[in-house]
Amino acid sequence: MNDLFSLKGRTALVTGGSRGIGRMIAAGFLAQGAKVYISSRKADACEQTARELSAAGTCIALPADVSTVEGAKGLAAAYAATEKSLDILVNNAGAAWGEDFDTFPEKGWDKVVDLNLKSPFFLTQALHGVLKEGAKAQPAKVINIASIDGVSVNPQETYSYAASKAGLIHLIKRMSLRLVKDNIVVSGIAPGAFASEMNRAARDHGDEIAKRIPAGRIGTDEDMAGVAIYLASRAGDYVVGETIVVDGGVTLARG
Repeated sequence: MNDLFSLKGRTALVTGGSRGIGRMIAAGFLAQGAKVYISSRKADACEQTARELSAAGTCIALPADVSTVEGAKGLAAAYAATEKSLDILVNNAGAAWGEDFDTFPEKGWDKVVDLNLKSPFFLTQALHGVLKEGAKAQPAKVINIASIDGVSVNPQETYSYAASKAGLIHLIKRMSLRLVKDNIVVSGIAPGAFASEMNRAARDHGDEIAKRIPAGRIGTDEDMAGVAIYLASRAGDYVVGETIVVDGGVTLARG
């Protein structure tokens, strides 16, 4: 029981790891003893975050744009050139687009769906070999970051975002049934309001947003790190294909 939530000796790759929820998860993994690779599209930001997080352990930057299949394969190749196995993959890189129904553009659809839904599938596919190597000793983990907007409908006109996150939650179920055969456990997290570049309302107006949350506050770094550590560690080995909502009760209040 003492090692139930430990990640010592484990290696993780977190996409979108330079800021926001990805950074929260990377920091949590480091605190539990994991070696962490972070990836993001902007190389300077990725390397800066890796330097900052390295104060708590081994954090290495692997900049990449995973919005295309070629980019996903490139990241997988870069990782495989450094490590022979992967224990934990966190598919966190994402995008959002809000616009009125009558003017919502194709680029607002393709950009969001490609990164939020297509990328997790093809990056996991590209890393399948090293994940299977990681799964030889104990289950490897794939954790996909969805959203409460894929669980219930919010008031904003974020058509492609809501659709992509709902699709990702179902994709988690489908992928989990296949990959558990290789001792790879797939699960998901559906965050509510956490301060980030994507959720600027929570970042810049947290007190106001908190008034609409049953728990009375927005999520903290520890809230996000905690659930990710649970799923990534031995504690989450039997959680197959499920997406955990972490939102302080918002989806329940939406009805």
